[in-house]
Amino acid sequence: MKLSIIIPAYNEEKFIKKVVGIVKKVDLGKIEKEIIIVNDASKDNTGNIIQKIKGVKILNHKVNQGKGAAIRTGLQHATGDIVLIQDADLEYDPNEYPKLIQPIIQGHADIVYGSRFTASHNPKYRLYYLGNKFLTLLTNILYGARITDMETCYKVMKKDVIKGMKLRANRFDFEPEITAKLLKQKKKIIEVPITYHCRDFAEGKKITWKDGMLAVWYLIKYRFVD
Repeated sequence: MKLSIIIPAYNEEKFIKKVVGIVKKVDLGKIEKEIIIVNDASKDNTGNIIQKIKGVKILNHKVNQGKGAAIRTGLQHATGDIVLIQDADLEYDPNEYPKLIQPIIQGHADIVYGSRFTASHNPKYRLYYLGNKFLTLLTNILYGARITDMETCYKVMKKDVIKGMKLRANRFDFEPEITAKLLKQKKKIIEVPITYHCRDFAEGKKITWKDGMLAVWYLIKYRFVD
């Protein structure tokens, strides 16, 4: 069995090498790892850094398109049985892969979300914390779900689940789009608690309140259209 780890990267010269190094060291037993880095036309030294990393698949966008577009590119080239999304920073810890994929390996789930809010969580930005809680509440109301963290980066699923799904997101709207479409298909999402280390904007955090407003729109939109 193989796990495809898709890492969208834009201007991540500070963290990308360390993140990939940690991913490589994660022990998954007999599970093979496929690491796919999608360089979304970075303007810093990210491109040069990843070219020197051995044992990874590198895909390059000529023009910056956004996180969602980078993930879609990665999905087109993923050959694993399971797909996992990994941000190119240190907010999410790859050492938690084993517990994220365990429900799928054991046949208990097809989709696993890593939830930041089912464990202790000390938000750096109160507004963002409340925004995430609101978006998750809206998701549950619109789609009759019971999840605790819609916006989590750690979305893990069997490749067959996402294969053929028409995804259009280019930016951070990937999170509400894929969640909405999974829930509309009556897919069961199992959550496992994860740790989270929020970085600040000086360290390269990119999501803004505008992306939160757009997420509201996309959650409503995909409730009624495909």
